[in-house]
Amino acid sequence: MLFNSYFFILFFLPLAVAGYFVLQRLAGVKWARLYLIIASLGFMGFWNVWFALVLIGSVLFNYLCAAALSRAKGRRKIAAFTSGIVLNILLLGFFKYADFFLHNVNTLFGSHIGALHILLPVGISFYTFMQIAWLTDIYRHGGYRYDFPTYCLYVIFFPYVISGPIAYHHEIIPQLQSVETRRPDPANICRGLFIFSIGLFKKTALADTLALVADGGFNTSAALTFTEAWLTSLSYTMQLYFDFSGYTDMAIGVALMFNIKLPANFNSPYKSLDIREFWRRWHITLSRFLRDYIYIPMGGNRAGEYRTLVNLMLTFLIGGLWHGAAWTFVFWGFLHGSALCVHRLWTKAGFSMHKVIAWILTFNFINITWVFFRARDWDNAVNILKGMAGQNGIVVSDNLAEHPFWQSLTVIGVTFGEWRANLPQADGLVYFLCILLIPFVLITRNSNEYLAAFSPNWKFALAAGFMLIAGLLLLNQTSSFLYFNF
Repeated sequence: MLFNSYFFILFFLPLAVAGYFVLQRLAGVKWARLYLIIASLGFMGFWNVWFALVLIGSVLFNYLCAAALSRAKGRRKIAAFTSGIVLNILLLGFFKYADFFLHNVNTLFGSHIGALHILLPVGISFYTFMQIAWLTDIYRHGGYRYDFPTYCLYVIFFPYVISGPIAYHHEIIPQLQSVETRRPDPANICRGLFIFSIGLFKKTALADTLALVADGGFNTSAALTFTEAWLTSLSYTMQLYFDFSGYTDMAIGVALMFNIKLPANFNSPYKSLDIREFWRRWHITLSRFLRDYIYIPMGGNRAGEYRTLVNLMLTFLIGGLWHGAAWTFVFWGFLHGSALCVHRLWTKAGFSMHKVIAWILTFNFINITWVFFRARDWDNAVNILKGMAGQNGIVVSDNLAEHPFWQSLTVIGVTFGEWRANLPQADGLVYFLCILLIPFVLITRNSNEYLAAFSPNWKFALAAGFMLIAGLLLLNQTSSFLYFNF
């Protein structure tokens, strides 16, 4: 079930919110939680009943594993913890990487093992990480504090179960247990509707519009000229941000209607002046998971400079592979790991640069690396980069042919003609939306800041109403969110 669908917005969400609070009042917290568990499983089962079964199986396994871990001592505790982590990774690996592994085995050894074509359960990357964090916290700090319905609801809560944010148990469960969250709060419902409308507008009006150029360009990558290739890459850079941050805004908004506050996942990442800052602003909950449960356990920055650089690289290789079963994702992780290593050495040496130059370098590095994130395969990525380098020519509109400036550029290969011949037919604004959005994301406040400043007045009501209506009117071109693939 998609957040950006009439069924979810007009039926499922109102029924879920109303039913939850009515049961809180009439039947008590246990029945309300059970109702929300069933609703969340139904939300997952709407995609595929099998997905819901895998989810509830994962929850049951980890709850039992946590019970055993909390009672174990010494070597048994280590064995219980290791078994829990390994089995979680194996479950994720089976569904997500089995065919990738078999393909590489066939390539290396010339074998012909058939692909399994396993259907990847949506959300498995996210809820597996959440539960690994929970088991690790029990191992580190002890304790076994939650009854099964509460833990189950924490993991499968439908606002974030499919694509995050990756919320830690100590952020969500105390809210579920709080007496203050058991009554509907008009202020939270208004705030939730406000940020939900922002997310819906981001998805339908911006991300889905940008997808027209991005998808079209990647589908015809071998022929793209300089302008077409840059419009393709920039469109995807903006599409990914507005798609995923839009989903996060909608998840935060839905959770607020249940009086649950989720952690922020984006903080204007394209304003970053270096790659380290970018990863403090982009997919924040994944970044902190990688830091807390991979980078720091490997030693972090506590074992010397060389080891720190190795830990950074390994963390981002794992982060790249987490995003998808393809070497392009691993290479994308390698590029970001390398950039973080270079940045660390650069800052330790005391170097600096002007903010404008720092932003240009950072943004263009991110834009170029997103090409590997989006590409179907190596050839697809290389073709886009060749086009961006001008290897297929630089074509500008015939309308500029008489202009002296553009005429002077013919000596470097600029030609005049149909500059968008290899991109889908669209209104002129669509092609340049990706460029117009660059100053927009640089000078405007982000949705977190607008939510913090929210008050129930006519200005916010007008803005929310406009974005909600625009989002609903654009639902005729409904598409799934990009991070559902990860």
